[in-house]
Amino acid sequence: MSPFRVLVLNSGSSSVKYQLLDMRDRSRLAVGLVERIGEQTSRITHTVPATGETREQNGPIADHETALKTVAEELDRDGLGLDSPDLAAIGHRVVHGGMFFTEPTLIDDAVITEIERLVPVAPLHNPANLTGIRTAMALRPDLPQVAVFDTAFHTTMPESAARYAIDARIADRYRVRRYGFHGTSHAYVSRATAALLGKRPEDVNVIVLHLGNGASASAVRGGRCVDTSMGLTPLEGLVMGTRSGDLDPAVIFHLQRVGGMSMDEVDTLLNKTSGLFGLCGDNDMREILRRIDEGDEEARLAFDIYIHRLRKYIGAYYAVLGRVDAVVFTAGVGENAAPVRQAAIAGLEGLGLAVDGDLNAVRSDEPRLVSPASARVAVAVVPTDEEWEIATQTYALIGGEGADEKRKGS
Repeated sequence: MSPFRVLVLNSGSSSVKYQLLDMRDRSRLAVGLVERIGEQTSRITHTVPATGETREQNGPIADHETALKTVAEELDRDGLGLDSPDLAAIGHRVVHGGMFFTEPTLIDDAVITEIERLVPVAPLHNPANLTGIRTAMALRPDLPQVAVFDTAFHTTMPESAARYAIDARIADRYRVRRYGFHGTSHAYVSRATAALLGKRPEDVNVIVLHLGNGASASAVRGGRCVDTSMGLTPLEGLVMGTRSGDLDPAVIFHLQRVGGMSMDEVDTLLNKTSGLFGLCGDNDMREILRRIDEGDEEARLAFDIYIHRLRKYIGAYYAVLGRVDAVVFTAGVGENAAPVRQAAIAGLEGLGLAVDGDLNAVRSDEPRLVSPASARVAVAVVPTDEEWEIATQTYALIGGEGADEKRKGS
């Protein structure tokens, strides 16, 4: 039997998330997180879904190499080690692939060099992704390693959507354009929404709303992204947990000239202390909704600003697509915050959109419609599964058995 397992690695600046998947039945064999790498208080949490067993280790983990060796040890304890002949490949999440990487790519020295060249447009993410890649390749140099890029799904955007209206020569010289992010989520969810509607992806136009601490929207026509809210970086677009989203670029100059803030201070402000957190001191939507129930006006205003921006993007992408078959909510907030879905769609009946209060209140891990049967445009909730998307793209690239069928069926 050919190898049938794929290990998915998501290496952050101080963490490593991982999942080991069995591609025959889509089961998760192991799920884990190494956090606070480089600190004395590092921790690894390792779960075996089949048994429900969770193991936790606390103590210093010096670097990503040590972290991945610890992951390998945990997998080995369950008979799922990296040396297993059943392991087909390792799939790596890479945040920024620029315009060079438009699909999953088998990693070699040339690929690593190109990912390094993109560090200036993803300084927080690509270096950490590269560390994970190099460490995994050192542990299993004989195993296929595949990079799956957050930006790849959005490379189908037309130039009219991807270009900023600045001097074209400067834009080209410094790679200034809209790349978009959360691409694995938007790809998976748009395809799963088509399946929910009983249609082929190429026959469906979908607005995908990926709402987590980071948030993005996309307009997907016939399975291809034609617009998305994030841009050169993940800062553009919707109001997020700690990021501002869209704002007048002159705000930056104003804060420097009048406020005396440095470039680094402005960067920290817009990325880490803005969004919902900057508006009301909380970036957790659950806490914001609790405060609203208690009559907190600051939390109410933050919520209203969040919803206002979200509705603007729904309307804008409706215009971009011309015809919309579904608006779909996903990720932590999108999947779990019924009041967000209700408020975002309220008043859009003229566009054929409506939410059924009873259906919307149901909590479920399954894809589902929350719109009434009479609605012209479906409103759906589809749990995202970025790890499965990375695994299926990885498995398909290396020629895994039945990979195409699994991907179509997701």
